[in-house]
Amino acid sequence: MFKAIADVLRSIGGAVATVVTLPFRAVARLFGGASDSAHGRH
Repeated sequence: MFKAIADVLRSIGGAVATVVTLPFRAVARLFGGASDSAHGRH
């Protein structure tokens, strides 16, 4: 019983972590690409 609850909480935590980190990754990629293009690649 407790193991099932723990599994559900773990899966929910993983989903929440993914949803929370996705926007930050997108922003980091945007800023990373902007800074890369601003500096100019050789």
